[in-house]
Amino acid sequence: MDVRVGFYICHCGINIAYKVDVQDVAACIQTLPGVVVSKDYQFMCSDPGQDMIIQDIGEFSLNRVVVASCSPRMHEKTFQNACRRAGLNPYLFQMTCVREHCSWVIEDPEEATAKAKHLAAAAVFRVQGHEKLYPRQERVHPDVLVVGGGIAGMQAALDVAYAGHQVHLVEKSPAIGGHMLQFDKTFPTMDCAACIGTPKMVDVGQNPNINLLTYSEVKEVSGFIGNYQVTVHKKPRYVDIDKCTGCGDCAVTYLDQEVQPREHEGQLWVDRIKIDEAKCIQCGACIQACREENPENPALSSIVHQRMDSGPDQRQAASYPEHPGLRGHWGPGQCQVHQRGELSVDEAGQRSSGHQQHRPLR
Repeated sequence: MDVRVGFYICHCGINIAYKVDVQDVAACIQTLPGVVVSKDYQFMCSDPGQDMIIQDIGEFSLNRVVVASCSPRMHEKTFQNACRRAGLNPYLFQMTCVREHCSWVIEDPEEATAKAKHLAAAAVFRVQGHEKLYPRQERVHPDVLVVGGGIAGMQAALDVAYAGHQVHLVEKSPAIGGHMLQFDKTFPTMDCAACIGTPKMVDVGQNPNINLLTYSEVKEVSGFIGNYQVTVHKKPRYVDIDKCTGCGDCAVTYLDQEVQPREHEGQLWVDRIKIDEAKCIQCGACIQACREENPENPALSSIVHQRMDSGPDQRQAASYPEHPGLRGHWGPGQCQVHQRGELSVDEAGQRSSGHQQHRPLR
């Protein structure tokens, strides 16, 4: 089918016409290939302006429509509905802005007119490549992913959780709280930062609708709006979070071996402590300092494929490998999942190896 384009430029009262020579633009666009009709009108968004488009679609058998006027945010839907009423697919319409981009920002009328010609020509050539589109309904997964466990991320997670939705809060550091907890006072009330942040941290940790993933990073986001698939890399802690009380005794042993990952001055440790593999000398002093009699089953680094759709819940029993420095080997394991979607697990052959293999749990 031959492309038959109808072009219309709006005066917008004097908003466009006082700087842009709309008649000159219409005459220029008329010479472009595929353009059947090119007109200018005082107010294209008015009922007479829309009726002009509807009448020309039927009279000239137009299968593409371009309107040069104000911002698409204001009247794109207006013109799409006019095309729909005329029997033309609304996605065969293209709108270009010559008010905010030309007449309102360019002092010289000749330059404004020249730019309007370029924008209008670009819209004409673009619309010739449009295809018919049709709306459809898709099932939307209501879970929400919040990246960053600072004061803004915690508040966003709490707001969504209070609304009854499941939230997955991902924080790259071992603890939530962010930079705010490093401050002493906060403007304008001059309250202490901990007085504001600590209650929110407790609420986040205790809210059943919030799945807290600390010491984790988002590696990949795929899918589409309403059905995303997010890949989160959860780094190893080498501590059994089910047994750890967070007392911190293992951080300062009788050998003065510091096993904390790095200094976070002013940041509260609300999550489980971790052992920094780069600093660990495999002395085993932290085990001796731990209040638990048998601190086994340290955590495993895993890749969690959390699928944002309405798939079935997958609940797998957790099995953790032993710390390489404390027991001398990595063991194959699984990572516990309490959210919908798919999951696969890193399996490292050696401590120094960066190779990763992924396999979905069944």
